[in-house]
Amino acid sequence: MSKDVMLVTGAGQIGLAIARRMGYGKKIVIATRNVQKAQSTLDTLINAGFDAVVIQMDMGIRESIVNAVKKAQEYGSIKMLVNAAGVSPSQASVQQILDVDLLGTAILLEEVRKVIAEGGVGVTISSQSGFRMKQLTPEEDRALAMTPTEDLLKLDFLQPENIENTLKAYQLAKRCNEKRTMYEAIEWGKRGARLNCIAPGIIVTPLAVDEFNGIRGDFYKNMFAKCPAGRPGTTDEIADVAELIMSERAQFITGSTFLIDGGATASYYYGPLQPGLETGMEEGKQ
Repeated sequence: MSKDVMLVTGAGQIGLAIARRMGYGKKIVIATRNVQKAQSTLDTLINAGFDAVVIQMDMGIRESIVNAVKKAQEYGSIKMLVNAAGVSPSQASVQQILDVDLLGTAILLEEVRKVIAEGGVGVTISSQSGFRMKQLTPEEDRALAMTPTEDLLKLDFLQPENIENTLKAYQLAKRCNEKRTMYEAIEWGKRGARLNCIAPGIIVTPLAVDEFNGIRGDFYKNMFAKCPAGRPGTTDEIADVAELIMSERAQFITGSTFLIDGGATASYYYGPLQPGLETGMEEGKQ
């Protein structure tokens, strides 16, 4: 007997937390590049009583995304999407970030939209980083939102030679995630489905630990120390918001990005984390 499918991209801790919160009664299909590394995530779900399986998908390759969506459909109608795949500035090159975090997300939202079940819902995980970068022009924002996926990486301001470093590439990718969510929410709505975005701040995951130990580690530690919350967040706190916006209680919420960062972005613009203040730090120079 087929079940409604929850497609989860990436096998990280945020995706796992959301799957555990919302995946009951569904077939959870984890699509990830490294199937072997996803085994612990799969075991956690199965041992907790969930019906889950892992399939291979590379977010940096269009054909792989298309094939993974088709494979997920073999288990039933896709009713939920949790896009938690991605790489960090300390893990990848500028081109890899553009391929995976920016273009890969755009392709995934497009491909799932073509098949999402009526009443379906999706959430994509971006980052607070998209809120802390030089403002783009309205034309650039519109291009990130609406350029056909096959032409997205042809945009002049997305050429690697025009991007200062991996952090800037990451910020652009996350800005694109948020703008793309707005555009795709309109298209998803034509199928009776909703799509939103969550922009987490510093959340304790293995990826975040890489950042803590990377070249910008001091910046990130300073960030959560001087944000209003005074600490990093947990994956369950991200799942709390995902549970709301993916539930029946959120039928009027679509095309939105929810910034969940303990107030770090507020502090970056208006508090002790402001660049140039004695108590602040220049993110782009770390």
